[in-house]
Amino acid sequence: MSTRPKPRTLIILISGLWIFGTGDAVIIAAGVGVAPWTVLAQGIGNQFDWTIGEATFAISVAVLFLWIPLKEKPGIGTLLNAILIAVAIDVMEPRLPHPEGEFLQLLQVLIGTIFVGIGSGLYLTANLGPGPRDGWMTGIQRITNLPIGRVRTTIELIALLIGWKLGGIFGIGTIIFAILIGPIVALFLQLTGRLWGAPQNDD
Repeated sequence: MSTRPKPRTLIILISGLWIFGTGDAVIIAAGVGVAPWTVLAQGIGNQFDWTIGEATFAISVAVLFLWIPLKEKPGIGTLLNAILIAVAIDVMEPRLPHPEGEFLQLLQVLIGTIFVGIGSGLYLTANLGPGPRDGWMTGIQRITNLPIGRVRTTIELIALLIGWKLGGIFGIGTIIFAILIGPIVALFLQLTGRLWGAPQNDD
């Protein structure tokens, strides 16, 4: 995780984060349920009259403070993750279709999930630091020695339940995202790895 990444690596990182945030916005605009962390952002936004992007940024900052006892170290990718995904959500969501028919809504959720997978593949390939939530999950896994899948599922379920109680939207879109996001991210990690390899950074 370099503090002086090459321009190509930064472009991959920034592109990936913007595509990721756009994917989130596509799912939000579909209106039939969102990703677990976005359910939490919606709920917090409802309580404080914030946009989903503002709430997403606030959650990222709060989670970064939880890195401290875990002794995790952020990279430039961690900081840009917190900023760019939140900005992309607020910039893109008003400009996207808000379909009313169920078929189009579900299709839009699928498209948004694919965008999130593409974005994840790109920004993870850049290797400039995990996102706030990913770093928190891996930090907890490291100190508890529990399987990473169990840690991730537990944290996302807690985020989902809190967000739902606060007024976030849980629906069929949430279920579609939860089922498909793992395989889609794995697929695009393979594709981006083959296209660019792991970008080499200056120390």
